[in-house]
Amino acid sequence: MSPLPLTLVIINLQKQTSHMKKIGFYLLVLVATIRCTTTAPIDFIRASCKTTLHPFLCVRCLSSYAGSIKGSDHHLAKAAVIVSLNEAKSAAAFVSKLARLSGLKPREYQAVKDCISTMTNCVVSLNQSVQELERMGRRSVDQDFEWHMSNVETWVSSALTNQNICSGGFGVDGHVKDAVTKRMVYASQVTSNALALVNRFAVSHRKGSHKP
Repeated sequence: MSPLPLTLVIINLQKQTSHMKKIGFYLLVLVATIRCTTTAPIDFIRASCKTTLHPFLCVRCLSSYAGSIKGSDHHLAKAAVIVSLNEAKSAAAFVSKLARLSGLKPREYQAVKDCISTMTNCVVSLNQSVQELERMGRRSVDQDFEWHMSNVETWVSSALTNQNICSGGFGVDGHVKDAVTKRMVYASQVTSNALALVNRFAVSHRKGSHKP
């Protein structure tokens, strides 16, 4: 049996990813419904997400964390970065699969390889951010707050930059570029929201309105 054309392979990868995302979303909604006994946590998320560039996506991604966020800017920021990290890992895995496909043009292959490298850095930055936010939760948030917060803001911003670099590295139009761009646009929207909520946490803490 002859191998499938490259276009069909990419479409199949996108369909598989989309199907898994839909299943995951419905499960998250179910978990959120079970865990949230009041609307207050969801209302807090909705209000907070209004400060992001993609508020609907923000609420959709964070609804399942409502029970653990409990009106805390710190927990909200951490949940947003965790969502961003998970999406970055998924996007990185998708791009890695593309690199193993036959039929890629030399320039496409090099762009995919470069994207894998930048997404690896992206995942590292977001993982560091999650760990830093967790460390901040285990000690007084006033202890070296600015230093810890600066680290998180820098790493999340770096992750967003790497996602944009990945999608912008394809000079040749085609199905590979379209597939990668679609994934990176979504990932960058999620990360943009995370960065906005991290910044919101920093501002609210400095104003003394942070809820531990």
